[in-house]
Amino acid sequence: MGYIEGLLGKNEKIVIRTRRHWIVLAKSFLGNLFLTIVIPLGAIALNFALPGIGLLALLFLVFPGALFLRDYLVWWHEEYLVTNHRVIQAEGVINKHVIDSSLEKVNDVVLDQSVLGRMFDYGDIEIMTASETGVNKLKLISQPIKFKTEMLNQKDAMNRSAPAAPPVGSRPDDIPALIAGLDALRQKGVLTDAEFQEKKAQLLAKM
Repeated sequence: MGYIEGLLGKNEKIVIRTRRHWIVLAKSFLGNLFLTIVIPLGAIALNFALPGIGLLALLFLVFPGALFLRDYLVWWHEEYLVTNHRVIQAEGVINKHVIDSSLEKVNDVVLDQSVLGRMFDYGDIEIMTASETGVNKLKLISQPIKFKTEMLNQKDAMNRSAPAAPPVGSRPDDIPALIAGLDALRQKGVLTDAEFQEKKAQLLAKM
C-alpha cells in the first residue's frame, strides 16, 4: 500500500491522480545536460595542461546526474488527487507534507491556462475553500481541465447523496426508518460516524 492510500478513509477512493507537468523538469534537464557536455570538454582541455588531472575532473559528471535525480524525485513525490470525499495535495520524498480540503468546503475553482498550457495540457488551479487557508494553489498541474471537472463532479455527487432533513413533525414510527437510512449512508462513507451520531441524536430527541 502506498503512502497516499494509507491516508484514505473507509469507502474513500481516488478518482483522479496527477502531478505537476513534466515541463517543470525541463529547466533542470537542460541545465544538467549543459553541465554534462561542458565538464568533459573542460576535462579534455585540463588534461592537456595537467596530464592525469583532466581524468579526475570527469568525476564531476556525477553531479549533474545527482542533481537531476534529486529534482526528479521531488517532482515524482508531489501529487494532486481528488477522491470522492476531498482534494489532497502531498509532497516530500522523505518528510511528507499533506494538505487536504473536504469537497464540502470547496466554494469555487479557478483554472488559468496559457497558450502553451492548452497545447501541452497543463495549467494553474486555485481552489477557494471555507477553511482557514482560504485558497489552495496548484501550479503547472498536468490535466488541469480533467482535474477540475472531476472535482466538481464529485462535489455535486456528494451534495446529491446528502440526506434530506426529516420533515417537521415526523411521526415517531418514521424515525427508526430514517435512522436506518442514515446508517446506510454512513456505511457508504457519505456520512462520518460523528455526523451519523449527531443526526441520530436529533431524531431520537423528537420521539
